[in-house]
Amino acid sequence: MSSINLWKYVWAQKKFRYKIFTAAILNFSVLILLPAFFQHIEKRNGIQLHDVLLNYIKPVNVSLYIFIIIWSMGLLMFTRAMQQPEICITFLFSFFVFTVSRIITISIVPLNAPQHLIPLADPLTGIFYGQSFITKDLFYSGHAGTQFLMLLCFTKRSDKLLATVSTITVTILVLLQHVHYTIDVITAPFFTYACFIFGRYIAKKNIRFS
Repeated sequence: MSSINLWKYVWAQKKFRYKIFTAAILNFSVLILLPAFFQHIEKRNGIQLHDVLLNYIKPVNVSLYIFIIIWSMGLLMFTRAMQQPEICITFLFSFFVFTVSRIITISIVPLNAPQHLIPLADPLTGIFYGQSFITKDLFYSGHAGTQFLMLLCFTKRSDKLLATVSTITVTILVLLQHVHYTIDVITAPFFTYACFIFGRYIAKKNIRFS
């Protein structure tokens, strides 16, 4: 079935229309709140962890490479979401749960930035960070987690392979730049997987995709 026919098929279902509008509104709402949240956590004092791995890594500014990978994969996800409504609605709900879960974990685990951190310069995500460098959105890593979430949502083997590479690469790069502690990136896949399972359940419940 072509992409157009797939969308026509699911769009004919009232529950799908309701769910996708709900997912869009939820994501928009939480993204609107993020600048204030990030400014809040940046003002609080947290704990600086002793990270054995980071102590052996000389910090390097790899912001450009992180930026290229994240937004290239984001474009791929957008393309696949437009082609497959199942991917679209699953990612939307999963990303909402993912974002809320990070707000919760960051709130209950106050951490100061790793030693020798080089701020990550990303002009696009800066919109949601209040146009300033945020260094305390640490546990767990949104950079690694987002890449892993796309890996879980993709259906094509080649896309999953690309997302696997991007997940591993971004994980390494944020550690090289001391943007995250090791525990932030190690735990990210576990939290993200739980968010995906919950988000997918909500997205697909009572919806026929073929």
